[in-house]
Amino acid sequence: MRNVFYLIIASMISMAQAGSYEDFFQAVANDDASTIRALLQRGFDPNARDPQGQTGLYLALRSNASQAADTLLKAPSIDVDALNEAGETALMMASLKGHTEWVRRLLDRGAKVDKAGWTALHYAATGPEPAVVKLLLERRAVIDARSPNRSTPLMMAAQYGSEASVELLLSQGADPRAKNDLGLGVADFARLAKRDELAAKLDRLAR
Repeated sequence: MRNVFYLIIASMISMAQAGSYEDFFQAVANDDASTIRALLQRGFDPNARDPQGQTGLYLALRSNASQAADTLLKAPSIDVDALNEAGETALMMASLKGHTEWVRRLLDRGAKVDKAGWTALHYAATGPEPAVVKLLLERRAVIDARSPNRSTPLMMAAQYGSEASVELLLSQGADPRAKNDLGLGVADFARLAKRDELAAKLDRLAR
């Protein structure tokens, strides 16, 4: 009889935990800070991952759920450097979205500005906001950081980002002569985006 009682209790705990898990990610999606706060107060792990391996903080920043992100960032046990299955961090997502203030807050909370492989600066250079690029460089991001295929932030800016980000990276010493493992240079990345004038300028700088 005692064993049956313990099995019932364990089953109830398991069901409650499963419910909290679903509630947490629904609250993140809905930008529902009060529900997130209540779950955290009951001991829910702010670093829990959804079935795709994404953390709540990453998802909140990706979907501009600012109240959810604020609540999670203030959680004492939050891991701001948690990686998803693609090796991305919350800082990388905020950088890609061009959210300068969130990038600043994550860095102030202890997020690492650099890591092996793709970095926040690669993502910032790909995104729309040169102010994020500037902030990361001020926090000593490696300007010519190499991705797994040895692409640099300048290459990403040349193809995808703001031309102001290209100018900023160049003014701070980014190497216009760099090539990645495919043999593509910075000007080649600009040509892929049909930015012919920019490509011509980058070709001149690389000579």
